[in-house]
Amino acid sequence: MPRNGAGYPGAMPKRVLLAKPRGYCAGVDRAVETVELALEKYGAPVYVRKEIVHNKYVVETLSDRGAIFVNETDEVPEGALVVFSAHGVSPAVHEEAAQRSLRTIDATCPLVTKVHKEAVRFAKEDYDILLIGHEGHEEVEGTAGEAPDHVQLVDTAEDAAKVEVRDPNKVIWLSQTTLSVDETMVRVRQLKDRFPELQDPPSDDICYATSNRQTAVKTMAPSCDLVLVVGSKNSSNSIRLVEVALQHGAKASYLIDYAKEVDLAWLEGVETVGVTSGASVPDILVMELLKFLESHGYGDVEEITTANEKIAFSLPRELRKDLVR
Repeated sequence: MPRNGAGYPGAMPKRVLLAKPRGYCAGVDRAVETVELALEKYGAPVYVRKEIVHNKYVVETLSDRGAIFVNETDEVPEGALVVFSAHGVSPAVHEEAAQRSLRTIDATCPLVTKVHKEAVRFAKEDYDILLIGHEGHEEVEGTAGEAPDHVQLVDTAEDAAKVEVRDPNKVIWLSQTTLSVDETMVRVRQLKDRFPELQDPPSDDICYATSNRQTAVKTMAPSCDLVLVVGSKNSSNSIRLVEVALQHGAKASYLIDYAKEVDLAWLEGVETVGVTSGASVPDILVMELLKFLESHGYGDVEEITTANEKIAFSLPRELRKDLVR
């Protein structure tokens, strides 16, 4: 007789804790809709510089509809239409597009644009800007490109220990929007130990969606034997959710793109599975995971709500003006 089967004496009560909020944030929703509407309005192909958002399913789905993803603007035929991703681009990329007479739609998340504007503002005021973020991430490259002579990247503790500024009384930190809130503040404290006059950003740089998803995971993680995070391996905010789950009490946590990637060995001896998804993940993938878990005895689903998100962003102006015609 199976000891863990539902309905048997001594059976483990199997359940799922489902984080809310999870999945698409307003910036991702806007970016994906931008490509979808551009395909409807202008027809295929629509070129997109980099992945519109960091999600494998979204990129594959849009590719099937006629989007062509490229790494740089020089791969786009002259005069063609190109969409800039939600992660933002530097002024140099805008200039390259103009030189090739490309029609552009800028789908940069407005919260990333806010950080860009902060970089421009403080560079004009001749501050040293310490940008906390991950080296090589597209968002970091775009923000740093706004003021390359004033921005220094601080990724690791070693970076924080060795970074130098011209005037310790005129230095400010900014951050990538998709970082772990807790780890960012660890880096800030390290910097403030060296530069006590280090100024904070005028408003929080880590986006509301990143912060909200981490809070939901922190709330449910102590009750979870396992937390499954739906998200792609190049999604910074999704990776952070795995880290947050482990740091706040989950016994195990894994990042998956699809339900089929779940290793059944992960479920052995597990009573409570936490489920969440990164800010670039459509909820259809979470629903598929819940169906998979239900088929393995985890049919009891309780939603853990820590915030209700009602934020929405208008479409890029380049697209809006054509849609109203």
